[in-house]
Amino acid sequence: MPTRIGIDIGGTFTDLVFLTPDGRVERAKVLSTPEDYSQGIATALEAATVSGDLEIADIAQIMHGTTIATNAILEGKGARVALITTTGFRDVLEIRRLRMPVLYDIRWRKPPILVPRRLRFEVKERIDHRGEIERPLDEADARGVIERVLAEGVEAIAICLLNSYANGAHERRLRDLVRERDGAIPVSLSSELLPEIKEYERTSTTVVNAYVMPVVRHYLARLEKQLIDRAIAKPLTIMQSNGGAMSAAAAAERPIHIIESGPAAGVVGGAELARRLGNLNLLSFDMGGTTAKAALIDRGQFVRVSALEVGGGVSLAGRLLSGGGYHVRAPAIDIAEVGAGGGSLVRLDGGGGLTVGPDSAGAVPGPACYNRGGTKPTVTDANVILGFINPSGLVGGGLPIRRDLAVRALDEPVARPLGLSIEEAAWGVHRVANAAMTRALRAVSTERGLDPRDFAILAFGGNGPVHAATLARLLEIKRILVPPVPGLFSALGMLFPDVEHHYVRTFKRNLDGLDATALETQFRTVEAEGRAALTGEGFAHSAQRFERQVDLRYTGANSELTVPFPAEGDPILLLRQLFGAAHERQYGYRSDEEAVETMNLRVIARGVDAAGHVPERLSVRAETWASTGARQVYFGPETGLLSTPICNRAELGPAWRAGPLLVEEFDSTTVVPPDGRARRIAWDTIEIELV
Repeated sequence: MPTRIGIDIGGTFTDLVFLTPDGRVERAKVLSTPEDYSQGIATALEAATVSGDLEIADIAQIMHGTTIATNAILEGKGARVALITTTGFRDVLEIRRLRMPVLYDIRWRKPPILVPRRLRFEVKERIDHRGEIERPLDEADARGVIERVLAEGVEAIAICLLNSYANGAHERRLRDLVRERDGAIPVSLSSELLPEIKEYERTSTTVVNAYVMPVVRHYLARLEKQLIDRAIAKPLTIMQSNGGAMSAAAAAERPIHIIESGPAAGVVGGAELARRLGNLNLLSFDMGGTTAKAALIDRGQFVRVSALEVGGGVSLAGRLLSGGGYHVRAPAIDIAEVGAGGGSLVRLDGGGGLTVGPDSAGAVPGPACYNRGGTKPTVTDANVILGFINPSGLVGGGLPIRRDLAVRALDEPVARPLGLSIEEAAWGVHRVANAAMTRALRAVSTERGLDPRDFAILAFGGNGPVHAATLARLLEIKRILVPPVPGLFSALGMLFPDVEHHYVRTFKRNLDGLDATALETQFRTVEAEGRAALTGEGFAHSAQRFERQVDLRYTGANSELTVPFPAEGDPILLLRQLFGAAHERQYGYRSDEEAVETMNLRVIARGVDAAGHVPERLSVRAETWASTGARQVYFGPETGLLSTPICNRAELGPAWRAGPLLVEEFDSTTVVPPDGRARRIAWDTIEIELV
């Protein structure tokens, strides 16, 4: 039976999910191999085929989410890049925008510039904002610049000329001149990546793309070779930050679109589950080994933003406090992230206060209880001590656990100095971690004028179901959902999206005087580009869908909002109404008197699989791993240790089962507190209700 495979690489584990058209789900979980992530993927796939769980002939597609681009930026291990720009605009990249991620901190410094000044070169040319050539490209000068660029031994070139969003002819000619001298060096053009007004954003995006392109290309080529060597030469598709999918070839050319591919997959899966259960409002909560991530799902739909920052540390999606990282103007699911995960390190600060994260034990050496050389206490060690996690092993017993090592790691540096018992200290770690993670959940709810009590929490990731109940208490949320294969849910979510290509064109016009013919012509021009891309990937015209959007703002404002373009009716009237409603939701007011202008046109081109990606039902093989009977679990000083029954997901039915209860699975444990109850509902989902 045709099988589609989703692969998600995390800081600690690499997750694989196998999904058949009839909804049968199989999974595998192995420790990540940071020295070469492709090795871990290939080894896990090979093991699945050897064990008989997977037949190579049945593999129809491999979907992959990767952090390789993000890691290259965070670790400063991207390519050596040169930037070619218009004379006089050499320092746009360094001037940036007048934004800071922290206020009143005189010690704050801008992140290192990805292209130092000596590798930023100028060429003589000028195109105006209408796309008219004021000064032709001086090709003799350009050839000299290219010689100097190549003499520096750079590994990639970013080209971003003034106003090239309106006319990319000079950028394309520069690329031709580069190709005459070196046909192999990667070149990124701003007019192809981001034909949109705003010089800094366009320059930064182009530079980031060039910076990570050689790294991503090398990684994808290495992964494809690993698969070929094991006779698993199947189509490889990459998850995008925006919730769509793209071919590996497209990802290699435009890696800016896969920077947040792993976290996005879980939200895509959450949105699909929300639709299957009646278009629910959910707060997606994904807690892994290093970070916890939150996103808003509104009536079954996730929320996108038009840009993100990379490398600025933990992100709480603060729109006013941006500027700490590298700006990437590419669509992405709106995700808030904090540095608190199962592997987050625990310590006492200088004042004797308990702190958790943001640094992590990672996959190597990992938490102390893994017995892989780690000696520092982590959140996972605390959860083992509390009894939330099986004290003998994880991932179906494949990762043995040593509770005694967890106790040793937490006792001397934390419990004894605070004068607490080991359970009290572990409970403190659990609560402090939760307090940090509520910041992410509030960032996507309270800070946007929404009441979290109107939402249910969808908890996944290896540690999400462990912490969900205590998190819900802090936010006064009464309902929790735990999806199937929660510890590998991001890998499962990768199997749901359609192939997508996102396009943008600047189209600055007054809305009231909008020329409908010119607007339609521009939309059709962009759609033709998307149609060509989808056709090249094998999608027939009948399988191609196009979604139109418009960026609007009040004339003179500095930021815009994206609204859908109405398919019928008076577009000017309807766009004004849609923009007014969106502006009121976002900023709390609207004006029917102020002039409105269009800034950009957007098109999402989708390749739709006629058979559909998402089965009506999911069927996960019943657990044989879960412990039997009960174990002692510490739910806080009010209850102390309680004998808590243990079951697997298959044992839960439609009738409520009272807590306390532990639902153990191959990939996670769902903790139902004493004042909660649980049952299993549609799509093999656990529902928890707190009294």
